[in-house]
This record gives sequence, C-alpha cells and structure tokens, in this order.
Amino acid sequence: MEWTECIGGAINYIEDNLTEELTVEDIAHKVLISPFYFQKGFNMLCGFTVGDYIKKRRLSLAGSELVSTDEKVIDIALKYGYNSPDSFTKAFTRFHGATPTSVRKGEAMIKSFASLKINFTLEGGYTMDYKIVKKDQFTVVGISNVFNYDEAETEVPKLWEEYYQKGLSNIVCSVYGISIDENMEGNKFEYLIADNYDPIKDISEEFITKTIPEHTWAVFSCKGASSKSIPDVQKKIFSQWLPNCRDYEIAAGYNIEMYSDPSEYKKGVEDDDYYSEIWIPVKAK
Repeated sequence: MEWTECIGGAINYIEDNLTEELTVEDIAHKVLISPFYFQKGFNMLCGFTVGDYIKKRRLSLAGSELVSTDEKVIDIALKYGYNSPDSFTKAFTRFHGATPTSVRKGEAMIKSFASLKINFTLEGGYTMDYKIVKKDQFTVVGISNVFNYDEAETEVPKLWEEYYQKGLSNIVCSVYGISIDENMEGNKFEYLIADNYDPIKDISEEFITKTIPEHTWAVFSCKGASSKSIPDVQKKIFSQWLPNCRDYEIAAGYNIEMYSDPSEYKKGVEDDDYYSEIWIPVKAK
C-alpha cells in the first residue's frame, strides 16, 4: 500500500469508528504501517496529530447531536468517549467556546470540524536534494527524554530550552536531534539532543550514550533558516518523496536531524545559508 493510500485508509477507519475505542496502534496496523512513522507522517501531511484529529471530530459530531437531537448530554458524552459530564463539558467548551447547556438552549453557536479527504492532484516538478548512504553503526552522547506523540510539539522545544539554560551545549554540542521508536509500535518515542561520542572523553551522569544501528539512510539537505527549512523538507518527505519513491521505503523507527555549527553563520540557525540534514533509514522495496 502506498503512503498516501495508507493515510487515506487510516482516515476512513477513524471515521467509521469514531464512537469506538481508537488507538494509534490499531489504526496503524489496519493500514500496515508502523505507528512511529504513521504518526509522524499524519502530522506532517495533515497539520495535527492523530489524537487531535480524533478529539476534534468527536467534539464536532457531539455538537451536531446536541442541536439536532434530544439525546441527554451524558449519553452524548459517553458515546464520544467521555466518562464524566465534567470532562466532556471542559473539552466541549474548549473546542466550541460554549458549554453544552448553552448550546442545547440555543444560546450559542457550535463549530464544525470536517473530516479529512485525501485528494490526488497534479503535483511534482519539485526538487529535493538527497543521497542514499550506507552508514555503519555509530554512537552518540547527549540528553534524552521520552515523549507522547500528542505532546511532542510543545514538549520537545522545552527540552531544547532546558539544554541551553543549563549550559549543557557547552559540554555536548547539539549536532543531532534524534527521534527513536525502535519497535515502531508505541505511542511514545525517545528524543535525544546529541553529539558524536568520543570514548576518550569522560561524560557526566546527566548524559547518556546511544548506539544508532547500521542502516542505509536517505539523507535530505535543508538550506535556510532551520525553523522553516527543516519542517518544509520533513513535509516534502512524507507528502511527495515517499509517495513517489519506487525504490525505497522506510526501514526502521529513526528520524535524525543533523545540524551544522551555528557559529559558522552570521545569523546562526536562522541564517539564509544555514545547512542541516534529515536522515531517514530506508530499505529497497
């Protein structure tokens, strides 16, 4: 199954089961893709996490039922996965900007969140600079934490902020940002800010070492301010390169960003000429 077909199939499965228990693992397995890359690809292609999509669709449908039926609020809450009126009211109010009671009384409007549709359009003509490289296993040293996919967008930047605030960048350079889900089956992944490990140097207790296995890597170049170039290339990998690549597919649960030394550029990581790379482990189809 091709990449865009996988995402389309996953969306259809979600829509058919919005009133049932849904897990990322089950959805990914239904479309024969690992949860690790399914979640990353879904976020890149659709603009929000799988969990956010499910939550917004359920709350949108719950709002519609409140205004179009006489079903009790508690029954609607239970139908869409909320076990208490309080938790439903809080989530409903955050999404719709009004309480279920005020909506039921006709005192407030509700928001609609339409289901996603995968459209196949004429695209292409883009250029992506990449190379295929066979790399032996290598060891990195750095700081690490484990994140839920739904929290990663806000929590990973906090790890970077802590890394700089503590002055850890003066001890271990930030050459890599590494996402790891070795089993590619969970709702969590490990994230490292790391440098190449030098066994001659002593490392303090706050740092760990991690060995990255031997792989064949698709290495994509990113040129320009990292805050824009890296997300743009990540999105192109999942929306354009993977769906159209006839020779390779994802091989393992790793996603590595490699950063140049910011001191070599006038504006650091936001310089127009700043260079970085994204590494994806691949195997022949």
